[in-house]
Amino acid sequence: MSLLVVGLSHRSAPVSVLERAALHPDAQAKLLLDALAAEPAAEAALLATCNRIELYADVDKFHAGVAELSTLLAQHSGVGLDELTPYLYVHYEDRAVHHLFSVACGLDSMVVGEGQILGQIKDTLARAQELHSAGKLLNDLFQQALRVGKRAHSETGIDRAGQSLVTFGLEQLAVGQPVAEWAQGKRALVIGAGSMSSLAAATLSRAGVAEVVVANRTLERAERLVEILGEAGTAARAVAMDAVADELTRADVAVSCTGATGLVLTADAVRAAVAGRTPTAGGDVPASAPVAGKPVADSCPVDAVRGGFSVEGEAAVAGFDAAALEQHGAWVDNAPGERVRPAELSEAEAIAALAVAGRVPEMRRERVPEPVRPVALALLDLAMPRDIDAAAHRIDGIRLVDIESLADASADAPMAADVGQVRAIVAEEVAAFGAAQRAAHITPTVVALRAMAADVVAGEIARLDGRLPGLDERQRAEITQTVRRVVDKLLHAPTVRVKQLAAEPGGAGYADALRTLFDLDQETVASVSRATPQDREDAVGKNRGPA
Repeated sequence: MSLLVVGLSHRSAPVSVLERAALHPDAQAKLLLDALAAEPAAEAALLATCNRIELYADVDKFHAGVAELSTLLAQHSGVGLDELTPYLYVHYEDRAVHHLFSVACGLDSMVVGEGQILGQIKDTLARAQELHSAGKLLNDLFQQALRVGKRAHSETGIDRAGQSLVTFGLEQLAVGQPVAEWAQGKRALVIGAGSMSSLAAATLSRAGVAEVVVANRTLERAERLVEILGEAGTAARAVAMDAVADELTRADVAVSCTGATGLVLTADAVRAAVAGRTPTAGGDVPASAPVAGKPVADSCPVDAVRGGFSVEGEAAVAGFDAAALEQHGAWVDNAPGERVRPAELSEAEAIAALAVAGRVPEMRRERVPEPVRPVALALLDLAMPRDIDAAAHRIDGIRLVDIESLADASADAPMAADVGQVRAIVAEEVAAFGAAQRAAHITPTVVALRAMAADVVAGEIARLDGRLPGLDERQRAEITQTVRRVVDKLLHAPTVRVKQLAAEPGGAGYADALRTLFDLDQETVASVSRATPQDREDAVGKNRGPA
């Protein structure tokens, strides 16, 4: 197994880079085909979601594979290789398997434990199969990843921590309120009719919104989604994309997730949609007024005047022991308000402070909580690249949650206690998959050996027929069966043991040893490798001859 994955995700790259590197579906297919045409890669699959782009390949050379896949990602994403490289991660062989299994279980998701990634992995495999870019290794890998993800969700409580990105986003819009309570009676606009948008529409429907309007470039897809929502008892309508601006003026919440390469909702469109809903809606959110700093150094429990404290500089802390410095540091960290650097003091204030205390005092601004402003329109942008202009954050009456703000919020989200159990499942499954792949690597050699033994038996029985033509059918069958039993018994222990040894780490060399010891032809072994399991069984059975 020479499995290689090169990729970037919300864990390795800022959202701005992920947004620029996002691939249109047509570009994804072209990338796969180009990866397959590259010299180091025999198979390829691309896992592309709103917060990760990962290219998987079966390569014959590690360094050449890394260079080629990295270059292809840069070429097709439009982000320069020099700029992209610092954000790329590389996993090889068992580490690559471990990574994909962790992804399938939701351990690497923005929202730990979310199950939506399983559908995306399934789509990845289907696309690779459709383009004939996935061979035996990647088919086995992705199918096993799906099984591992399902096992993690069925055997542990990871679902208690896991939720879809849609649910997490709606929770951020609800700001502490239960989503079902916050959504009651609201009018929702869903832009797009793909898997993420469909999930958003279904989630809003279950939460109890009064109406869901679905807008999509292909109206038929929007109508199909509306039909499903209607069967669930939700009032729903389908509209064309050119009706979005008009529908936005009546919506209380809008969720957008399209494959568009440009903005779907500009700041001006958002501003126009909320203008007049509240006395200030549609204007710019006023900047927070600075609060004057006040010196608070005199309240420090350390006698700072003796040696002098400053925000910066070693000379300012001369004469203080470690305990005093630690006590002062704790006071600085815990004192209320926002720290003000000395540079923010006027020259006159600094001179006065030096004259009185021989130092520039620590100062802090008191934090004043932001005023609570009414939300006229809640926006959830789950697209990558973004659908909604980030400038909408600064429009009064708007609450915008996008991938970037979700990444910040998810960093503080608690992890379930079951995460440790899921990690143990992943480790177990990685070991099992590696053992199975290593055992499979030696199987063609074992099959070729048994086929050669069957040929030897068939040849010796043919010679016996020539020497003893008077044997009746019963005698001939008995002799043939006896010779086969002898050969099978001689080969049984070595072949069973070599499969066990080959399944262990570093066991790949046993196949070479077996070929050398029995002088097996490499092309014969290769032909067995290309055959299906049934073909192999048929070949051995045919060579055995009639009983």
